[in-house]
Amino acid sequence: MDNKHDILKLLRNVAGGAVSPEDALLQLKEEPFEDLDYAKIDYHRSVRQGAAEVIYGAGKTPEQIVGIVTAMGKRGVKNILVTRISEEAAKRLTEEVPIDYHPLAKLTVAFPEEREKLGNIVVATGGTSDIPVAEEAALTAETMGNQVTRLYDVGVAGLHRLLSNMDVLMSARCVVAVAGMEGALASVIGGLVDCPVVAVPTSVGYGASFGGLSALLSMLNSCASGCSVVNIDNGFGAGYLASMINQMEGIKFPEERKEKE
Repeated sequence: MDNKHDILKLLRNVAGGAVSPEDALLQLKEEPFEDLDYAKIDYHRSVRQGAAEVIYGAGKTPEQIVGIVTAMGKRGVKNILVTRISEEAAKRLTEEVPIDYHPLAKLTVAFPEEREKLGNIVVATGGTSDIPVAEEAALTAETMGNQVTRLYDVGVAGLHRLLSNMDVLMSARCVVAVAGMEGALASVIGGLVDCPVVAVPTSVGYGASFGGLSALLSMLNSCASGCSVVNIDNGFGAGYLASMINQMEGIKFPEERKEKE
């Protein structure tokens, strides 16, 4: 469906019995996209997945990013995430559309719009050096409509820092654990909380950390139940997954959500 008139026509066909509700839902999920030659913009991703298409900025020229964001903005898409965006591209983008640029996370939100924040996601880091990846996760989750609490520099080198925040951890619906070095933070948190933990290995560490491979393998071999692992430095993927978990919990327990909010 390219516009609201096509959708209205489809709905009238459903009402008239010419199209089944199941077939109509399938059409809405499958269409449309806009072909810009260098990109094919998926406008119905939010119908299928609950969130608009996210733009991966690395490898794209500033002009390509501007073209994609501008086209999405014309369709009324808000809170467009552009990850791994360069300072040059962000500067070029701000000349064309309203944006919130976060240089530490290398992330931009175009056409920003306030959303109701649901539930509670905790984003924790082992050290200060892990914060750029953690901010990518936190900002992704916030943009998708989640309440986020940050616990930074609470790694296992000083475990008392983490243990002093048990009330925050235990009230979370999902915890994103971001750590480099040996990546032990995810296992420790996984053994303390009763919610899913999304582990994010970072490339922080000395030579034998192999650019985050050491942390990745530690997290994959975690003995704590309920830990899932995303790729090295993939804060966006962790924030997105945490959002899905958090918002599914909100649907599952609406009464609890009302009480907490």
